[in-house]
Amino acid sequence: METKHAISALGALAQEHRLAAFRLLVRAGNDGIAAGELARQISIPHNTMSSHLTTLSQAGLITSTREGRSIIYRIVPDAMRDLLGFLADDCCQGHPELCGLPSRSATVDNKKGCC
Repeated sequence: METKHAISALGALAQEHRLAAFRLLVRAGNDGIAAGELARQISIPHNTMSSHLTTLSQAGLITSTREGRSIIYRIVPDAMRDLLGFLADDCCQGHPELCGLPSRSATVDNKKGCC
């Protein structure tokens, strides 16, 4: 991940409701969550949630699909792995395994699970 993409992703997550929505989507996995349900769970208006979801989407962290009358949002697992790897790369003088964190190459190679 390039630094500018990491900055974009971190900036998108640097807001309470966006971070809460992203964490809910991480927990939901491939099932995703409808925009209205996210707004309900976070207790914010639908239009505000829509704005937050647009920011997360523009940062490449989430994707959406229309299913009937609902728009279902899901995380982009590769984007999350890339961001975590980017942050872990410099841990412990370039040895993230010493900190118990995966290296960037480990996060790229281990795509079996969600994250």
